[in-house]
Amino acid sequence: MVDYKKIGLVNTRAMFAKAVDGGYAIPAFNFNNMEQMQAIIMAAVETKSPVIMQVSRGARDYANQTLLRYMAEGAVEYAKELGCKHPEIVLHLDHGDSFETCKSCIDMGFSSVMIDGSSLPYDENVAVTKRVVEYAHQFDVTVEGELGVLAGVEDEVASEESHYTKPEEVIDFVTKTGVDSLAISIGTSHGAYKFTPEQCTVDPETGRLLPPPLAFDVLEAIEKKLPGFPIVLHGSSSVPQDAVDTINANGGNLKAAVGIPEEQLRKASKSAVCKINIDSDSRLAMTAAVRKHLAENPGHFDPRQYLKPARESMKQMYMHKIINVLGSNDKLIKQ
Repeated sequence: MVDYKKIGLVNTRAMFAKAVDGGYAIPAFNFNNMEQMQAIIMAAVETKSPVIMQVSRGARDYANQTLLRYMAEGAVEYAKELGCKHPEIVLHLDHGDSFETCKSCIDMGFSSVMIDGSSLPYDENVAVTKRVVEYAHQFDVTVEGELGVLAGVEDEVASEESHYTKPEEVIDFVTKTGVDSLAISIGTSHGAYKFTPEQCTVDPETGRLLPPPLAFDVLEAIEKKLPGFPIVLHGSSSVPQDAVDTINANGGNLKAAVGIPEEQLRKASKSAVCKINIDSDSRLAMTAAVRKHLAENPGHFDPRQYLKPARESMKQMYMHKIINVLGSNDKLIKQ
C-alpha cells in the first residue's frame, strides 16, 4: 500500500470545497507520457493553480500503471523545483470500470478514483460505487461516481447515445453511495467528434459547425437537489479549430470535429461544477505542433526536436483553460 500523502499528493476534498464556494472549476487533464505531464505541471505552476492529473484505463495500458504513478510522484517534486512550495496535485483514475481497478489504483498511491457504473442498471451502479467508496475512504482517497451516459468515443469509453442525468435520482445515489463528487451528463461528449453534423447548426459567417447548447436546466435542477455538492463534467474539450486547421493543413484529415464552446464551460465553472475534464484538446495541441514542425523541418528525426514545441503548445493550451475558461489560477490554498 502506497500512502499518497507521503509522496506529496492531495485528494480532491479541500480543493473542491474551495472551488464550489469560489465559483471556479479545477482542471482535470489526462496524461499518457512525460511531455503531457511536464506541460500540465508547468502550466499549473505558472498560473498557481491546483490541478488533477488523470489516468485512464487506456493510459495505464499504454504507459504502464507503475510508471505513471512514479511520474505523478515526480510531478510533485518537479512543481517544487519550478518554484511552487505547496503544489496541489491530485492523481486520479478516470473511468474506473470495476472495484478491482479502483482498488489497484488506491493501493498504488492514487489520491482519487472514479468508478464509472453509469452503463449499469441503477441498483448495480449504486452497489459498485458504494463498495469503492467504502474501500477508498479507509485511506482518505476521494471517489467520483457517475449518473447519466455521455456519447462519443475516447480511449476505451464509448457510447452511441447520451442519456441526461435524472435529477430525481441524485439525492438517493449520493446518500446511498457516499461519493465525494458526481459526474453528470448534460450534453458534453467524449472525443473530438462530439456531435454529428445533423446535431449542429452552421455559422453563416464562418461556415463552421456550431454544437447544440448544454442542458443547463438539468444542471440547475441537480444543484437544487444537491446544493453545494461537487459536480463533474466529462467530455469537455472545446476542439479548437485552429489546431484542427493546422492538423488538416499538414497532412491530417479531421472532418467535422467539433467540441464544447468555451463560453458554455465558463458558465458551468461558475456553478457547482468544480471539476472539468479535458483530454482531446491536449491531443489536438500536441498533434498540431508535431505535424507543423515535421512539415517545416522534414530532415528532423530526433523526437526532442518535435516534442519540445508539442510540449509548449500543450502548456499554452492548459494555461489558457486555467485562466480564461475555468478560473482556477491563483487558487492554491497556500501560495
